[in-house]
Amino acid sequence: MLDSFNSSGHGDIANSWVSPGENRQIAPDQLAQAIGPDTVNELSQQTGMPQQDLLSELSHVLPGVVDQLTPQGRLPKEDELHHY
Repeated sequence: MLDSFNSSGHGDIANSWVSPGENRQIAPDQLAQAIGPDTVNELSQQTGMPQQDLLSELSHVLPGVVDQLTPQGRLPKEDELHHY
């Protein structure tokens, strides 16, 4: 996921969620660029939510989720992932 944020030019925002300190917010249109239209379509279909509503909700929730999954300020190693 972080690779797609980096390649879309939003890596600094995503890295703020992983790193200790304040989480930077992401706008729904920036999130759409980062995750790509195929993922947006798929998530919209799976949830039954209109794309704009989905992106709006994810842009508010995703920073906190990533922050909670990276409490030590780093991405978990593969052997640590089973704890999540």
